[in-house]
Amino acid sequence: MSNRLVRIEEHQWLGDKRSFMVHDQDNVCDPAVLDDIAKAESWATFGPDTSVEARNRGYRVCSACAANSAG
Repeated sequence: MSNRLVRIEEHQWLGDKRSFMVHDQDNVCDPAVLDDIAKAESWATFGPDTSVEARNRGYRVCSACAANSAG
């Protein structure tokens, strides 16, 4: 959980409202991506906190984050 943004560390899945891309904070492709989302204050969180819920809301899962979680 060390990569998670401080203000929203309780959420694993973080959406970027500008691009409708969702990132896995536990398997983030690049920490700079989270920093950019935080700086722009353009994040979205989901309840329940799952990639399925993010997709239900029109977000696409970041393929690089998904690849990181696949190991």
